[in-house]
Amino acid sequence: MSAPTERLVLASRSAARRGMLTDAGVPFSVQVADVDEDAVKATHDPADAAGLAAELARVKALAVSRHDGDAWVLGADQTLSFDGGLVSKAGSLEAARARLMAMRGKVHHLHSGAALARNGQIVWSGVDTATMRVRDFSDAFLDAYLAAEGEGLLACVGSYRLEGMGSQLFEAVEGDYFSVLGLPLWPVLAELRRAGVLKS
Repeated sequence: MSAPTERLVLASRSAARRGMLTDAGVPFSVQVADVDEDAVKATHDPADAAGLAAELARVKALAVSRHDGDAWVLGADQTLSFDGGLVSKAGSLEAARARLMAMRGKVHHLHSGAALARNGQIVWSGVDTATMRVRDFSDAFLDAYLAAEGEGLLACVGSYRLEGMGSQLFEAVEGDYFSVLGLPLWPVLAELRRAGVLKS
């Protein structure tokens, strides 16, 4: 099976995920999945944040695959668990500030789910978890951080981008860097090789 004959569609609007696939030399197009994430979350156990990340990835992959059966469709999503609960994206910079204050000096977990669909069927899904240790940063740093990063933080589940100034929020990260950015890249690349999207 030669690589160029198989098409990959990314069912995500995430710039970070697009960047990771592009940097890895993966040919793909983008078709954002139109799914009601709140409806999926409403029927899912909030204590199972890792399972929710995988389920959202599957739902997104299927939504696009049903309209483009010939392509391999990659769905992805990321959830954050903190203090036993599920954390959603902040709706304002004030909410982002409160969230980061609450996480200061504590540990939270990022779960990155991915799923591959073909012909309206899930053929693979997986999830990877990273442990994020937030340092005891000062209020002055937090104010400077929010001013520098601005509204872009509202697109990130934890109100930070590790690839930007957000790296200064942490004292340690245990887990895969790509998963922190929003995609368990190594297992995804393995599946794309198996699918014939990439040369093995």
